[in-house]
Amino acid sequence: MCELLGLSANVPTDICFSFSTLMQRGGRTGPHKDGWGISIYEGRGARSFHDPRPSVASEVAELIRRHAIKSKIIVSHIRRANRGRVCLENTHPFSRELWGRSWVFAHNGQLRGVKRYPLGAYRTIGSTDSEHAFCWLLSRIRERFPDKPADARALWKFIAALADELATLGTFNMLLSDATHLYAYCNTHLHWLTRRAPFGPARSIDTGELVDFQDFTTPHDIVTLVASRPLTDNELWHAMSPHRLTVWRAGLAVAGVAGGRVET
Repeated sequence: MCELLGLSANVPTDICFSFSTLMQRGGRTGPHKDGWGISIYEGRGARSFHDPRPSVASEVAELIRRHAIKSKIIVSHIRRANRGRVCLENTHPFSRELWGRSWVFAHNGQLRGVKRYPLGAYRTIGSTDSEHAFCWLLSRIRERFPDKPADARALWKFIAALADELATLGTFNMLLSDATHLYAYCNTHLHWLTRRAPFGPARSIDTGELVDFQDFTTPHDIVTLVASRPLTDNELWHAMSPHRLTVWRAGLAVAGVAGGRVET
């Protein structure tokens, strides 16, 4: 299985501390050594970095860890290959354009038979079931909503229904973003944590590094992290409910969708 990491914040925020922990799981404290990637939004576009090498040994990953590139939405992924060979085109997150903005997708799990799902406007570059699922999902959204819908709730409900369908094929834990919202769909395991005032120290599970966020934040900052497994051992992480889509915007959960119902 792979591991996911997402960030949603109300102010541009770097992910250096959390990414440092995730890096270690890519070949040192975890088995996810078959590549990694990160997408960092800048307005409607996303700057993406990928490397098929283990994140713990990647010079590109070290660059991300050392340089505080700030964004309100970030999606990252470390890979343990089970479908598709280890190569650059099979590393997550995957990105495509819809409604004049970048959509970014990362997935944890296996989807048996997903490649029988017909693709529409989007085609795969690599050979993973994950990229096929993303192209299918985004094609379906584009067919249903050729233009960005005025009713965001209708879009959220549709994304949740597509995720529910993909989850019937195996394991489907997903991070998705449209440059405004961070969508997290939990099938088996995802966890979230929101940091806001009063800020305090956080200790990395994998490195032991301790950071006091009070030194780097203002009282108005709100930062939410979504991860496959908790990244710190002295903060309260919340396990997400299975078969539920949660929508974050500017660090706050604005909706939850489960069983065809949207809760705001």
